[in-house]
Amino acid sequence: MIDFHTHLDLYPNPIHIAECVNARNMFTLCVTTSPRAWLGTSRVFKRHENIIVGLGLHPEIAAVKVNELEQMLAYLLEVKYVGEIGMDGLPQNRATLAIQKAVFTSIVKECAKQNGKIMSIHSRGAVNDVLTILRSNPGAGIPVLHWFSGTKDELRMANDQGCYFSVNPLMLNSTRGVSLIAEMPRDRVLPESDGPFARWRGIPLQPFVAEEVAFGLSRIWRMPSNVILDGFKHTLNKLTSLRF
Repeated sequence: MIDFHTHLDLYPNPIHIAECVNARNMFTLCVTTSPRAWLGTSRVFKRHENIIVGLGLHPEIAAVKVNELEQMLAYLLEVKYVGEIGMDGLPQNRATLAIQKAVFTSIVKECAKQNGKIMSIHSRGAVNDVLTILRSNPGAGIPVLHWFSGTKDELRMANDQGCYFSVNPLMLNSTRGVSLIAEMPRDRVLPESDGPFARWRGIPLQPFVAEEVAFGLSRIWRMPSNVILDGFKHTLNKLTSLRF
């Protein structure tokens, strides 16, 4: 199984769930919300070979954690995977958009200086800004837009810029999500849980959702779920240069 965007460190019992994830998943990207969180989580999870810890600075706390930006830029030298980064334009976060934009721009520029990273990106309510910053820094690496919720025009722009997408089960249960997924490039989609933030009936999604996502995609794409699961592996191999 694969989970390309989860917050393992924020589950109630992160040590236990990490052990389960490492045993059951072939690849899990544990994104973090701040450089300090990345540092601690990396140390705790370092013995789990199937878990990668991404270096992040979450847009919803960018204003509070902006003092960690220099730390973030310095730690980029040590990682291949960056996330969660990006921008959030929902009404409750618009007051910090200028700071979010400055932080995201600095991170993307530094990624470009370092010949590119694999980036798990939050773009809710701010897709145009996110894509503009990525377009201005073409060497920043490979953007994976997590839980994409923009318009179809924005999706087409993201497609044209070569973005990948990570999809979770909640998207499959929404009319809007299904309509977007139907137009995503099938060779650039990976499963995610976004747990424990993403919840179904009050229960956090677990990092073992690849099969559930594949079943949902099989209805949308009219393809057998086993073919989609094999496609996930191929996409992961292409994206990460690993072999599963």
